[in-house]
Amino acid sequence: MTITREQVTTALKQVIFFAKANNIVELGMVHDIEIKGKEIKISIVFPKLDDPAVGIIYNSVVKTLKTELGDDVSVDVKPIAEKEVGQGPLSGVKNIIAVISGKGGVGKSTVAANLAVSLAKAGNSVGILDADIMGPSVPIMFGVEGETPGVLEREGKPIMLPLEKYGIKILSLGFFVKPDQALMWRGSMINNAFNQLMTDSEWGNLDFLVIDMPPGTGDIQLTLAQSYNIRGTVLVTTPQKIATADVRRAAMMYRQDKLEIPLLGIVENMAYFTPSDCPEKKYYLFGQGAGDELAKELDIPVLGRIPIVEKIREGGDTGKPIAMDESNPISKAFAELAVKIKERVEAL
Repeated sequence: MTITREQVTTALKQVIFFAKANNIVELGMVHDIEIKGKEIKISIVFPKLDDPAVGIIYNSVVKTLKTELGDDVSVDVKPIAEKEVGQGPLSGVKNIIAVISGKGGVGKSTVAANLAVSLAKAGNSVGILDADIMGPSVPIMFGVEGETPGVLEREGKPIMLPLEKYGIKILSLGFFVKPDQALMWRGSMINNAFNQLMTDSEWGNLDFLVIDMPPGTGDIQLTLAQSYNIRGTVLVTTPQKIATADVRRAAMMYRQDKLEIPLLGIVENMAYFTPSDCPEKKYYLFGQGAGDELAKELDIPVLGRIPIVEKIREGGDTGKPIAMDESNPISKAFAELAVKIKERVEAL
């Protein structure tokens, strides 16, 4: 008996992907079918290859085809990720850049916001995701506090539409939480919220998605590293040794064997203070050299040094990141940072 593609497809309609309550044929998960005699090779697309459903579907496909077409049929099932075939909610995002720190208060969100603006000003399509669940500040920094993203329905599932400001797509949990509301969430709730912002959203085609990560090495950091294709991380620190010690721990997390996400470089924030009436002077209020020592230890470059300037704070508080002000020299510093990060990404 000659096995036909129609027979295989009909049989596969019995295999249900329970997460989406439909069969793998109707869901478009069957990517390719190759038949040679009694040998059948099938490629099946999954959102994530570490999903337990991969093994369940694999066994179900083999069992179903042998039952319907004969026990002597040879079945080879190849699971592939949506990203590999240009599918999935993040398939249009070329580069995901995580901005991380070992501790709070080092200006990570300020760097992430101004990096996103600088990348967009350089002609890139950019999005920013505020993943600092416990302290979302991106809505304030972009002047969209109190606004709510739109929602559309796709295949019976609600999909968030990011807000746009300065040509940048923006999402944050801060859009869904009242300013005076304290979040008392366990790890699983935090992960679910983060995954929804990542995958249940219409990001479209982006050159860069900048993620403002929470400080430390917790649940979201692990989820990001294990479940998503991260192009690289940017480490933000201040010059004190205690700050670089914390960011060192964060960096080493991404260099574990099972993660191995590239460290693009270090941004030293609050690196020095220059009085407006003495522009030739630099005062290193938090010390000097610790960032260089860490960069040498990790074998990565110092991508930029951002001084302490009141205008940076004012821009963040008023919803207009300082990178928008081309007349300010700090805008140039962030523009140079964006260039260096893009160069590092392209060199990977």
